[in-house]
Amino acid sequence: MTVKRETFGSQLAAVAAMASSAIGLGNIWRFPYMAGQYGGAAFIIIYILCSFFLALPIMLSEMVIGRSAHLGTFGAMEKLAPGTKWKWMGLLTVVTPLIIASFYSVVGGWSIGYLWKSLTLSFSASSLEDSTLVFATFSSSVWGPLICFVLFLAINCIIVLAGVRKGIEKFSNFTMYFLFALIVVIMLYSLSLDGSKAGVDYLVKPDFHNLTPKVFSSAMGQSFFSLSLGVGTILTYSSYAHDEGKLVSIAAGTAGFDLIFAVIAGFAIMPAVFAAGISPGQGPGLIFSTLPYIFAKMGLTSPWISALVSILFFLMILVAAVSSCISMIEVGVAYLIEQHGFTRRGAVLLLFFGMLGLGALCSLSFGPLADVHIFGVSIFSFCDMLTSNYLMTFGGLLFVIFAGWKMDKEEVRRQLTNGASGTFASRIFGFEYFLIRYVSPLVIFAIFLTNLAS
Repeated sequence: MTVKRETFGSQLAAVAAMASSAIGLGNIWRFPYMAGQYGGAAFIIIYILCSFFLALPIMLSEMVIGRSAHLGTFGAMEKLAPGTKWKWMGLLTVVTPLIIASFYSVVGGWSIGYLWKSLTLSFSASSLEDSTLVFATFSSSVWGPLICFVLFLAINCIIVLAGVRKGIEKFSNFTMYFLFALIVVIMLYSLSLDGSKAGVDYLVKPDFHNLTPKVFSSAMGQSFFSLSLGVGTILTYSSYAHDEGKLVSIAAGTAGFDLIFAVIAGFAIMPAVFAAGISPGQGPGLIFSTLPYIFAKMGLTSPWISALVSILFFLMILVAAVSSCISMIEVGVAYLIEQHGFTRRGAVLLLFFGMLGLGALCSLSFGPLADVHIFGVSIFSFCDMLTSNYLMTFGGLLFVIFAGWKMDKEEVRRQLTNGASGTFASRIFGFEYFLIRYVSPLVIFAIFLTNLAS
């Protein structure tokens, strides 16, 4: 069945969509607590190296596959490698982002709940223990988090339902600049707090004494999670792009924007954490259990500044979460439309109810289902661990192997150089192709084994 395919309105719109997908909750929620748990500056240095020498080749591989085929993951591999089983590997990268979107929406729901608390001035300045208890009470309850989760998921599905240009493109063009403005304002305020210098030192003075293979695998997992690699989102967005843009520049720009945003987020959160005398290794609840206490503490001198900063912060969390989540849902939508002839409305509705079921289990794993464990961890933690440490890593490995060993080399060259044949273009292609074909697969496989052994 032939389906008329949507495209982005311009190459700039495609870049904005990819950048806003990358600049999401992984930067604001996940990056600060991962840096806090794994050594601050040392983790950041490894994360930067992973981003440009491992994540960038994977991103380019996805972009080459997507733009070459102008189809989603399953269809692209079926078209570029007909008569092989690669399309079933592509199906794996359709399922993975939907799992992520399911548990990701739980955190997005928390941001809605905390934005409401900010708007209603509901945070107390009593103590850090009380603030932590508020988060524990909220996340472990049944109806509050569930209602917020459903609302967040519905917002994402409505945007995706509007289509590539009217929904995803319009939202992405707005959010990229809005998020940068908000995070810079919050960073400047955080750096002005008494005691913030300790947080700055934690982020800029590396201590390599405690480096372990787990730190390296976690840094790579974070770069995968932040850039949405190995799950087909970049591939799907690239399939909507026109053929004129330079993929190397687009990928480097996207990775660069994502990295800058992550570092700014670290400087927006860690100095405030240290200023309040809080340990940086608080884990996934860091921004929800500790930052409300910091905001409330600000209110002792100026309640309106406290309220404004709190509102802006959780609004930023919400917008960032949506910008990433819509890209993951779109992977499944593209698959259902292209391979099974669904209308966009039918595809979105089917995925909404599917993610509703898994996401509800993840939400309830903080409360009534807290004692239900899979391999020793909660349902939410299992979905997070499964996707970021295994499925995304395996998906990234598949993409670089497919682009480096299965696709026609001249087609890869044409996509990466836009047909240019000069010396500079040849050198850039040779370097990137070497990373895609040899370096990335070996390193990803080694880290995949590290994750299995840990």
